[in-house]
Amino acid sequence: MLQIEFAFTLPCGYLDEHGALYTQGVMRRATALDEIEPLKDARVRENEAYFSILLLSRVVSQLGELRPVPPSVIEALFAPDFEYLQELYTHINEPAGNEIETQCPRCGLQFALDLTEANDSA
Repeated sequence: MLQIEFAFTLPCGYLDEHGALYTQGVMRRATALDEIEPLKDARVRENEAYFSILLLSRVVSQLGELRPVPPSVIEALFAPDFEYLQELYTHINEPAGNEIETQCPRCGLQFALDLTEANDSA
């Protein structure tokens, strides 16, 4: 089964204007629209680095009690937290590679099969 949401804990945490600290959050897998929509934003056309802020604000579905998480919150994160979220994004959205989930036709056991290894032994 495909996991869509991933809980995380920020290394430092988001500190809001009232002094509340938010460290727990949820990030979901990105869709194609998540990666395309920010390209239309004028802030991205002015500064390509802003793409990451808009993208993270789309896929970080919760941060503490904040839901949704606006770009202004992502902008205000401490650098280690921003880097952490970028790395988490990459980790959960990277291609699965050459592994597929399959099932034995005889016994019904489900397992992952590495197609690279299967092709090497053929």
